Amino acid sequence: MSFLSKTLSRVKPSPTIAISTKAGELKAAGQDVISLSAGEPDFDTPDHIKAAAIAAINAGKTKYTAPDGIPELKQAVCDKLARDNGLSYTPAQVSIGTGGKQILYNALMATLNEGDEVLIPAPYWVSYPDMVLLAGGTPVIAPAKAENAYKLMPEELEAAITPKTKWFIFNSPSNPTGAGYTWDELKALTDVLLRHPHVWIMSDDMYEFLAFDGFKFCTPAQVEPKLYDRTLTCNGVSKAYAMTGWRIGYAAGPVELIGAMRKIQSQSTSNPNSIAQWAALEALNGSHDFIAENNAVFTRRRNLVVDMLNACEGITCPKPEGAFYVYPSIAGLIGKTSAQGTLIDTDEAFATALLSETGVAVVFGAAFGLSPAFRISYATSDEALVDACTRIQAFCASLT
Repeated sequence: MSFLSKTLSRVKPSPTIAISTKAGELKAAGQDVISLSAGEPDFDTPDHIKAAAIAAINAGKTKYTAPDGIPELKQAVCDKLARDNGLSYTPAQVSIGTGGKQILYNALMATLNEGDEVLIPAPYWVSYPDMVLLAGGTPVIAPAKAENAYKLMPEELEAAITPKTKWFIFNSPSNPTGAGYTWDELKALTDVLLRHPHVWIMSDDMYEFLAFDGFKFCTPAQVEPKLYDRTLTCNGVSKAYAMTGWRIGYAAGPVELIGAMRKIQSQSTSNPNSIAQWAALEALNGSHDFIAENNAVFTRRRNLVVDMLNACEGITCPKPEGAFYVYPSIAGLIGKTSAQGTLIDTDEAFATALLSETGVAVVFGAAFGLSPAFRISYATSDEALVDACTRIQAFCASLT
């Protein structure tokens, strides 16, 4: 009999972390590697946020806090949701967690029973299905078509809902595609959800502020107020504020659900890092001028990558509305063979050959539930992106 839990056998390690680790190992061994797999900004945390953390340390704010966050940060979340999203919450409806991932995990652990289904559009963030499995639920994947810019259509959502569906996980702008839903596109989905009152909505808004070309972000409870009582609106400071390592996420929703999430957190990690909470308070309440500056850089990088990838033989790359990813299709390359003899029969074979033959690390599409494609994070320097895309162009041209 195995010593390890049977639950653990249901999940797999994160492919994005595995690829980033492999790229790091190759680079440490002296190989010329460009990693485009990590999903974090290359910008430093803004100075005023770092200063708030230093001030908190100097003020001795280094003790335990309430299990799910300090009152000041909960109020700042309420203020942010009212200011940016037109949503009204009280601090009792807010949970602060150790990153956005813990918020999602706590909610799933607090609500899922055996047999419960969680509807997840694909391409999806790699952790969604495995968190559902860890919580005892069943992930149900609803593929979004490339020709629809990787956005789920209302009829596809309708067809995927069953009497067992407990949650619908929604993410816009998306990791891994960068696709963002307009108000009308999201309203079409919420109209479907209104017809299924047993389905709750988990909205992962982590990339809210990373929106380009005038794209206007919106979130489900904002678009359809009738869904407010069965929506958990989730967000955090990791991406827009360049605070990935600070590990602060938050969610707002019904008091009963937030209380259940608090119970789980109180018996697992307890409070998020106290210093990071005071830094997050400054992130939400302080100057946001740097976001527009960073987005201008991201927009330039996105355009560069999209143009160079679309110049590759056999690759089609949509131009996304937000985040810092592109998700090009390699349907035109399947069946070809690389210069070193690798048959490109899957997107994983493509990514493996690309890394070994050119030193460019990307994440294969199967990790995100929709093939054949791959994900590039363009949250790195222009020089690295040009070099990497030039290598990808040469690799594609060499396939026979």
